[in-house]
Amino acid sequence: MSRRPSVRKGGEDQLLASLSHELRTPLNGVLGMAGLLARTKLDAAQRTYLTALQESGEHLLGLVNDVLDLAKLDSGGFDLNPAAMEVEALLQSVAELLSPRAHAKGLEIAWAADPGLPIVSADEGRLRQILLNLAGNAVKFTEGGGVLLAAHRVEAKDGVGLRFSVKDTGPGVAEADRERIFEPFARSSSALQHAIESTGLGLAIVRRLALAFGGVIGLDSEPGEGSDFWFEATFPLVQPALPHPSLGGLTVAVAAANGVVAEAAARQIEASGGVALIFGSPAGARAAPPGAPVLIDYALEGGRRPRPVPGHPTIVLLRPEQRGRITALRRMGFDGYLIKPLRSRSLVVRIQAVTELAAAPQPQPVVEDERAKAAAAPGARVLLAEDNPINAMLARALLQREGCAVDRVQTGPQAVEAALLNRYDLILLDLRMPELGGLEAASLLRKRGVSTPIAALTADALEDSRRACFKAGMDDFLTKPLDPDALRALLARHIGAGFTQPQPGAKLAS
Repeated sequence: MSRRPSVRKGGEDQLLASLSHELRTPLNGVLGMAGLLARTKLDAAQRTYLTALQESGEHLLGLVNDVLDLAKLDSGGFDLNPAAMEVEALLQSVAELLSPRAHAKGLEIAWAADPGLPIVSADEGRLRQILLNLAGNAVKFTEGGGVLLAAHRVEAKDGVGLRFSVKDTGPGVAEADRERIFEPFARSSSALQHAIESTGLGLAIVRRLALAFGGVIGLDSEPGEGSDFWFEATFPLVQPALPHPSLGGLTVAVAAANGVVAEAAARQIEASGGVALIFGSPAGARAAPPGAPVLIDYALEGGRRPRPVPGHPTIVLLRPEQRGRITALRRMGFDGYLIKPLRSRSLVVRIQAVTELAAAPQPQPVVEDERAKAAAAPGARVLLAEDNPINAMLARALLQREGCAVDRVQTGPQAVEAALLNRYDLILLDLRMPELGGLEAASLLRKRGVSTPIAALTADALEDSRRACFKAGMDDFLTKPLDPDALRALLARHIGAGFTQPQPGAKLAS
């Protein structure tokens, strides 16, 4: 499953990469410094000006990314690289990537998948790009309610037919505009022009990617009733679905006023073998069968604190930024909590835990949600290889705020020498450095036996660059300007609780 071979010349590819770097580097410096400035004490007027600066810069950076990506797609200069892929993991990652943006607007974002979806062979990076563009657009134009990502199986002659959909509660799109909305910089002649006038290049990129997969893309929508963007394609079967924890027919009540939260929770419960009952309030959930576990969305009660449902083990659903309320909610009598957007496996494990706890004569420990723990890395030692002083200043500030000790070098050879001479918990390599780039430096370090986790730092958001990093032996990938949450997540993935101690006087490895 690959598109026709690349017809681009090496010089044209290099020109595109150079143009990308030259445009993004100053933009990343502006946005990075603006992010640091936002964490200082500002008066109301200054914060308003700074917000406008950040929004304009982010829009310009997104436009640069899209222009370069669309040019590459139109030129035929890319190939699909299929590999084994789990559909649920893809949906979960996209929902969690976009949740900070959705929650900042007061929206919910969630996902659900049909039970038993098999492992398929697909280019996960390009599928993620399709869903990120569709869901990002949905978050952008939705003012209340939320966005639901979903996947289910459809009929196919050969292989596995899958339909991915992104449903929102936004303004909807008039029938006359449903085709042109996939064109670059679409503008509507309808009363909904304000809703699609800034679609930019995202949907145009999605259409080209859908064609590369041999699939089809479409839109179902009614003005004022939201939109449902969908993408269908057929993928080769790799293996049946992975084992999934089961609720074994257990009835679970869901109390959530937000339809996206309620639908996603109910579908995940049912996909896990349970029976879901949806109620609009905790009081309504009292009608659930005796002893049935209840999920209560913390946002349900507005400004009031939600209360557990008497006679039912009760789990509260929280946004990541509400972690600090966990202790108080436990004192109020809640038996557990889950972080939104919900993870289906975590949901099953937590429901099983509180059900067993309610039936047990002695209290049982409840497993914590990993996203409720701090992702900082106090005491970790990090090597930062970055030649741009502005980007280096930003990265150092964010790392030090997480408790890291940072050694900074400016060139690829310096990075290799430092990594061979000292022991680090993490190495961050800029892809474009003098004398030796990050890809070459990473490859050389792996050949010299360095096993320290290596992450790329790059302004290039193209999927081909991500693949090149992993091929060179890198373990992860961060785009500039650095996002504090993304950096914290990377530290949690690759460092953990134990840190390496430096070895003073170590000699250069031979």
